[in-house]
Amino acid sequence: MNWLSDRGLIWIYRNYEDCSGCRRCEIACSLKHEGKIWPEASRVRVFMLVPGIEVPHLCVQCYDYPCVEACPVGALSTSKETGAVLTDKDKCIACGKCIEACPGKVPFIHPTENYAVICDLCGGDPECVKVCGKGGWNALQLIRRWGNELDIKLYAKTPEKITKDLTAKLYGEEVAEGV
Repeated sequence: MNWLSDRGLIWIYRNYEDCSGCRRCEIACSLKHEGKIWPEASRVRVFMLVPGIEVPHLCVQCYDYPCVEACPVGALSTSKETGAVLTDKDKCIACGKCIEACPGKVPFIHPTENYAVICDLCGGDPECVKVCGKGGWNALQLIRRWGNELDIKLYAKTPEKITKDLTAKLYGEEVAEGV
């Protein structure tokens, strides 16, 4: 199902409590973008910093796009159709300014090609959402984003911060600093 036909920007909602840690999202993403199973190059990455707490981590498409603004060479832009951040591989100098500017530290430098990797929402039909739904977990769900009414910046956190918050919520315990 391609959501572009209904107009409006899209966004991937994350329900961290429902993530099983199966990592099918990483596999599907790397197959789509790299042509092989290569989790290190996946645009979505699953972190397990505390046993039993799995955190799918990917771009939240912040409405102010600090990564795009931070790029000194104009290698990052946004898709008018989806709202996804797009990387021009030929322009990117892999300086890491986008990583520094991102509140969730989501972008990373491709393992072999030396450019910033950020979720492009698969052009409007994200593979990670499809495989998560097929597996029955629905930890990743595609939703319509009509404007700024949804405070997506709440999701723009590092895996460490998300893990800390989720651990406190689920177990009533604080995670030690440095996790």
